[in-house]
Order: sequence, then C-alpha cells, then structure tokens
Amino acid sequence: MTHFIAQASLSSSSASCRMLTLIYSFPVISKRIESVKFSWCASSSVECAAKGPRPRYPRVWKTKKRIGTISKAAKLVDCVKGLSNVKEEVYGALDSFIAWELEFPLITVKKALKTLENQREWKRIIQLTKWMLSKGQGRTMGSYFTLLNALAEDGRLDEAEELWNKLFSQHLESMPRVFFHKMISLYYDRAMHNKLFEVFADMEELRVQPNTAIVTMVGNVFHELGMLDKYEKLMKKYPPPKWEYRYIKGKRVRIRSKYLYENGNSNNGSSELDKMEHSSTKPLEEAEITSEDSRLEDDEEMSEDPDEILDDECMSKESNFEHDFMGFGQL
Repeated sequence: MTHFIAQASLSSSSASCRMLTLIYSFPVISKRIESVKFSWCASSSVECAAKGPRPRYPRVWKTKKRIGTISKAAKLVDCVKGLSNVKEEVYGALDSFIAWELEFPLITVKKALKTLENQREWKRIIQLTKWMLSKGQGRTMGSYFTLLNALAEDGRLDEAEELWNKLFSQHLESMPRVFFHKMISLYYDRAMHNKLFEVFADMEELRVQPNTAIVTMVGNVFHELGMLDKYEKLMKKYPPPKWEYRYIKGKRVRIRSKYLYENGNSNNGSSELDKMEHSSTKPLEEAEITSEDSRLEDDEEMSEDPDEILDDECMSKESNFEHDFMGFGQL
C-alpha cells in the first residue's frame, strides 16, 4: 500500500513538472530571425548603422517651394494685354485666370505688375491693381504707390488726387516720403503751385524730412515767383548735402552732390530730377576721381589744424548718429 502511494506521488510530481515545462519552456526556433522590410524609396530614406533604412516623411511646417510664378506672371501679362478696356471683360478674364487657384496668386500678380511697369503699360497696371484691391488682396503701401504712379503717368489727375486724399486721411502720421515726392512732382510738372505749397506745408507739419529733389522743386517755384526771401530761408533750412552715396558695380562710392543736383542751374522739370535721383549708373571713373579728391582735401585739412579738425569730426559723428537714429539718414 505504501509502495503504491509512493508511485502515485512520483507520477503526480512528474506530471506537474511536465506541465511546468510545457508552460514556461522557451520555444525552439529553427529558422533565423528575418528583418522586417518597409516600403521605402531611395530618395526618402536614411541609412542607420543599427536599424537599417527607415522612411522619411515631408515636414508639415515647412512650406514647399513656389515653382512657376515667373511663367504664370508672363501668361497673366499676355492675358491682360490682349483684352479691351471694358471693365466687365477685364475682370471676367482675370477671375477665370485664377479660378483653379487654391489661394490668391499674390506673387504672380506682383511680378506681372512689375513687368507691366517696365513696359510702361499704365492702363493695364491700373486695371490689374484695381482688380486685386477689389478682391481684398495686396492692400499695402507699395500697391497703393504703384496705383498712384500709374494714375499720374496716365494723366488721371482727379483720380490721383482722390487716392492721395484718401490715403493721407487714413495714414496721416505714417505716410511715406515717396508719396509726398510723387504729388509734389505731379503738381510741379503741371505748374499747380498752390497745391504744391499745400503738400509741402503738410510735409513740414508732419516733420517729414524732404529729400534734395523736393527742396530743389520747391526752391525753383519760389525763384520763378520772385519769392527770394523764402527761397533763401528754404536753402538755409535744408542746405544741399556735399556728398551722396551710391552703389556702383556693387561698391559703395561717395560722390559729390554737384554731379547729381545742380541747385543753382536746375530749371528743368521734375522728370530730370527723378532720373537723377533713381539713377545708379554713373561712371565709375568720376566717382573714383571725386573720392581721390576728397581724400586729398581731407589730408590738406588735417595738415592745417589737426586738433580742431578732430574735435569737429567727433561732433559731426555724434550729430550724424542722432540724425540717423531718428530716421533721417542720408542713405
């Protein structure tokens, strides 16, 4: 009996061991572990030393490159130039041009406006700018100045004055100086002296520093009307600069102002002043000669009174720093 009990206990223990081995035994794998392969492209993968290639996805927060804006702008220019001057036809063609665009093609329109401005297509610039503003797009001071310049060049004085008065009332203290310059040159070409004086008075009241072209035009008007006392006060308040800086072939060159503006003999229109103001293609030889002359003059002045000249230079540097800091620098 005891022998039978001992055999039963041994059999039960062996069964339990078999159960334990069946439950907790590690599986025997006869085949090698194969690496999982992902679908990837050679251009969008990175080789890792330990884990092999892994897929790379485009980052969401980086905008994709805008390709094709130049060709689109050229197509837009051709589309606009082939239309008539009827408003409904122009607006309908422009609406159909951007019908499949997800966003308003502002860059394309800006490039098209620049191309039309180089071609001096003022009517097309007016049509395209008004259509863009009617869509609520591109309402910047640059767009408004493009429209004002096109209206002035096309001879629409009433519309230019209406746009000027609207912008001046809305942006009284932040009106850029180029708008004042454009209106003064517009009134100067048409001999509208009273309105020219009004714009210049508003400019002085808002403490906008006039450039040399504006001072020259106002001074010429004073000289033509025989107001010599006001002419002298104007020249005393805004004296012409002795030097001006221009970029010629990528180099910053200091040029004498007499090569740019001749205040004593400038009886021509504002078109010549605009050409002289915006021209940066002066001959390099004149600039180098004037720079060498200025160096020689500086050496002669240093040889006369070095202590006084050093004090004057320190004072002029401080005044120029304050002048540039307030936003009225020469550059």
